[in-house]
Amino acid sequence: MNKAYTTIIEASDLARHVDAPDWRIMDCRFDLMKTEAGRQWYHEAHIPNALYAHLEEDLSGPHSNTTGRHPLPDVSVLAGRFSQWGITRDTQLVVYDGQAGALASRLWWLSRWLRHDKVAVLNGGFAAWQEAGLPVSSDVPTILPSDFQASANDALWVSSEIVKEAMEKGTAIVVDARDEARYLGEVEPLDKVAGHIPGSINSPFENNLDAQGKFLTPDKLQAQISQNVTNFTGKKIIHSCGSGVTACHNILAMEIIGLKGSLLYPGSWSEWITDPNRPVSREKES
Repeated sequence: MNKAYTTIIEASDLARHVDAPDWRIMDCRFDLMKTEAGRQWYHEAHIPNALYAHLEEDLSGPHSNTTGRHPLPDVSVLAGRFSQWGITRDTQLVVYDGQAGALASRLWWLSRWLRHDKVAVLNGGFAAWQEAGLPVSSDVPTILPSDFQASANDALWVSSEIVKEAMEKGTAIVVDARDEARYLGEVEPLDKVAGHIPGSINSPFENNLDAQGKFLTPDKLQAQISQNVTNFTGKKIIHSCGSGVTACHNILAMEIIGLKGSLLYPGSWSEWITDPNRPVSREKES
C-alpha cells in the first residue's frame, strides 16, 4: 500500500508522483493585492500536471457585511470543484503556493473539512521545487472529472458567537496567526479596524518556518508551539488570522507534531469586527 501524505510532503517525494493518475496537484499561488497574479504565475510556469485553485473563486464563498473577507465556500460548491479537478476519495492531493504554505494550507484544511484526509502541503512550496532543479510546465492538463460526494465535518470550525462565548468563559484560547504589528493594531492594511480579539495570543505563522521557508524540524516546531499552548491544557485551541487563511498554517503546524483537535475560526478578525459590540484589544496578551 502506498504511503498516504496527510501533513507535508517534500519536493523529492512529490517528484516521483507527478504523473500518477491517483495523485492531484493544486497550485494555490495568490496575491491579495493583485488577485489575478497567481493565475498568471500558474500559466507561466507550474509543477507538471498541476491545476490552479483561486483563493477567492474556488476556496472561498461570497462575503457580505457580516462575514469575513474569505468565508467558507458552500459545501456542495466546493465538492463540485473537487469533482471538476478529478479528485476522488482515493486521490492523494498535494497543494502548494509561493508563500511557504500560507495559502495552500487553506486548501489542505478545506480538504479535511470535506473528510478527505489524504492531502499534504508541499514543504517550501514552489520555491523548494525550483531550488531542487525539478521541471516546470506551462501546459494546462486535461482532467477527467469525478463525482466527489461531500460530507463536511463542521466540528472542525467555530463561529464568531462560539469564539466570543468561549473567551468570556475562559474555555478556549485564540491563537492569532497575523504578524505582531497587525495583532497589536500598529498597522492594518486590509481590514477597517485594527487590533485583535481580547485574550488572544499572537503566534505569527512565519514562526513555523526556517530561513528557507520550510517547516521547522519537529523538535524545533514543538518548542516554538509549546511557548504558546502548554499553559492551556484542557482548553480548546482556536486558530484565527485576518480572514481564516493563514490560521490554517498554524493548524497544520500543530498537526505535524501530533497536536490534533484544534479548531479554525474561518471568519477571523475580518468577521469579528463586523459587529461593533464585539470587543477589540490592542494590548499584548500574556
